[in-house]
Amino acid sequence: MALNVLTYLETANMLADTIKNKIIVLTGAMIPVRFGSSDGLFNMGSALSFVQALPTGVYISMNGQIFNHKNVQKNKKLGIFEEMELIE
Repeated sequence: MALNVLTYLETANMLADTIKNKIIVLTGAMIPVRFGSSDGLFNMGSALSFVQALPTGVYISMNGQIFNHKNVQKNKKLGIFEEMELIE
């Protein structure tokens, strides 16, 4: 399934609400292939590795990192996904 990275969070939340007892890892490319050197294959390899070890849930894998869908945000200024700061 092809997704825009801007909609990953909405898609992850929808999947978490609908599909239970599965491990779901969303990934893609932050650098489109049309720019010459895409990160898509690296991200796919990382996601395939992560899915082998994660507990049930919905995750986003990008740039060799894995994030729980409940605790991630896209930093549009830096163009990366990052953990949200938890307020205690």
